[in-house]
Amino acid sequence: MMDNQQNWISESKKEHRELYSELDVLLRSVDRFFNIENINVSQNDLPAKNFFNEINSLRDVIYRILAIFEVIIPESKKNAYWFQKYAESKLFSDYTRDIFKEKLYNQDSPEKSIFLLYDLFINLKGIITELLKSGEIQYTSYVNIGQIISKEIRGNKLLNPFLVEINPDFDSISNPLIKEIVKKITESEVRKIISLIYIYLFRFLRFLKHIDISSKNTISLNSSLLILIMLNSELSLFRTFLRRSIPKINNNDLKSLLNLLSYQFSMETKRVFSQELKDIFNAYNPEVLRGKIENSKGILNNLVEQSILQITQYFNKDTQGKDIFPNFVDKLSQSIRLREDIFTLHRFITLLEEQAAVPEVGRDVFKAMQNFIKDFQHSTSALLRYDDYNEFNNFFNEILSLHWLEQDRILKIAKSFKIYLETTLRNIANRSELKDISVDIDKVEANLKKYI
Repeated sequence: MMDNQQNWISESKKEHRELYSELDVLLRSVDRFFNIENINVSQNDLPAKNFFNEINSLRDVIYRILAIFEVIIPESKKNAYWFQKYAESKLFSDYTRDIFKEKLYNQDSPEKSIFLLYDLFINLKGIITELLKSGEIQYTSYVNIGQIISKEIRGNKLLNPFLVEINPDFDSISNPLIKEIVKKITESEVRKIISLIYIYLFRFLRFLKHIDISSKNTISLNSSLLILIMLNSELSLFRTFLRRSIPKINNNDLKSLLNLLSYQFSMETKRVFSQELKDIFNAYNPEVLRGKIENSKGILNNLVEQSILQITQYFNKDTQGKDIFPNFVDKLSQSIRLREDIFTLHRFITLLEEQAAVPEVGRDVFKAMQNFIKDFQHSTSALLRYDDYNEFNNFFNEILSLHWLEQDRILKIAKSFKIYLETTLRNIANRSELKDISVDIDKVEANLKKYI
């Protein structure tokens, strides 16, 4: 009997490897979701805050978790589960019910561990659906739900994502170049630290892989959002690991590199969680939510890939990004794209100033600039520095909220921001990767013509 249970789970893991990976990520995300620091809510705001939006997002993630269970559990096993549920409620005596529950809670087989969580999320779906009907979720209810979920996830013998520090099912690195680099590190302490850094960074890429930016479906969007919130916690733990590890390294060049990585992670996580995802649960428009999730994923994915490349180049200076990631975009390409798009925005403002005297022409240029800004927000915005983001975001939000009838105000705002753009372009031109590379004006003009 036990062999049969082990067999179907083993086969299910082989057949649905990606779903088990996603389930691992979502269970970790649901647990981290109830650490109030991860969702950027002030302690002073807790008593009066309505957690309706947060719990509504959680319900969507529960739907996704249950959908995964529906696929990874064979139909015959689900039928047996539902029959047992019926028997437990309608046929069993209290004595028989006690024995049944004790066997289930003991988790003496992997199958029971799976069904214990399946049962948890089925029950939670019903409870949370009823809670949401009130329209008001107090902080205490939010905390209580979190405590129930965390206790069950962390007590699960098979699917607890925190059970081991390194999970061999998911935390493996297949790239031969990186494996060879780690193997050749002679100092055991350094080898251990670099190995763990690689494992953490590739784990972050696995988390990010499960963020779906192609769908406007609220279940996909909220599942992706909770993964990002979980990453806020995981990245904070990673920075703590770096701070504790750096003093153990004697090589000053390697120390400097790891200090640089720690700083980069600090700045880029602020960029995502303090700027891009600020007040994210108030984003009622799915398109706005999807755009913010897409930008956040892009920023973090680029950060992690660039960090892996920097570490690898320290040990093997000839390594190129594409040796590790087939779709890698190097810093030079990113800087060129950012500069060209900012230059295009600058050209739009200049054109707007030139054509404003002719109302119909000015209106068309303004509309075209608004369309360009929307595309910039969904793509190039992820390449902006932390210090520049707020200036661009404020300008974009203001311009997108205005109509051409407010021409004087538009021109005043645009003129002021044009000066900021010129300063930004000078700063970008000073980047080392852009040394002796001029702006491709023809490409800028071609980009402009796409919108006009």
